[in-house]
Amino acid sequence: SYAKLLSVSVIDFFERTTQAMAVQADAGRAVAMRAYLRDQFPFLGLPSPVRKTVVREQVSLYGRPSAADGAELARLCFSDGQPREVQYLFGDLFIPQAHQLPLDWLPLIDELITTLSWWDTVDWLAPHLAGKLLLRHPDQMKPFTETWVSSTNRWQQRSALIFQLHYRHATRPDLLFPYVLRTRHSTEFFVQKGAGWALRQYSKIAPESVADFLRQYELPALTAREGGKWLRAHGGWLE
Repeated sequence: SYAKLLSVSVIDFFERTTQAMAVQADAGRAVAMRAYLRDQFPFLGLPSPVRKTVVREQVSLYGRPSAADGAELARLCFSDGQPREVQYLFGDLFIPQAHQLPLDWLPLIDELITTLSWWDTVDWLAPHLAGKLLLRHPDQMKPFTETWVSSTNRWQQRSALIFQLHYRHATRPDLLFPYVLRTRHSTEFFVQKGAGWALRQYSKIAPESVADFLRQYELPALTAREGGKWLRAHGGWLE
């Protein structure tokens, strides 16, 4: 259970878990996984279900790291040269606890968004960790994400666009729409696509608002196409 605290040190837990992961390594699969992320990161070749099973087994043996262990585990998991699955391990441990992470995790999540960055980590760090935390601290939402949208870092900009992905009716259009407009001159694929993804998600909740927005503003073709996908498939909102 999440309540069972670690019975070993954080470094011991990390070493035992990463060793248990390494035992399951699949060199052939690792080559394919590495190629999929443009050969930027080393891989063990663990499919997600295998990795999650290893993590569950380690947690049942040694307990689950708590939020207080986050900074130490982050340094270990996100250190250069670690297999990519070790960064995913951090998510496996803390996404289930996202609803109870303290506010002082925000700078840590921000740091991880700009460490060994690619969409495969940013796309859970921003919506699943930062997003869930900010939903519990609405007064922090604008000031914190404002620093992201103002950044020149494409991953922070993408985070500003996608942190609300799972907010549904709690989505703040007063942040979403201005952030899409403020990043629309970016030539970065991951920023344009992130904006489209966020608009598409929100279009399922507020189709009329998103359709109006897409009609009113000139957006990058990728953003407009992605953002309007659901609307075009459901009732011709954009006709």
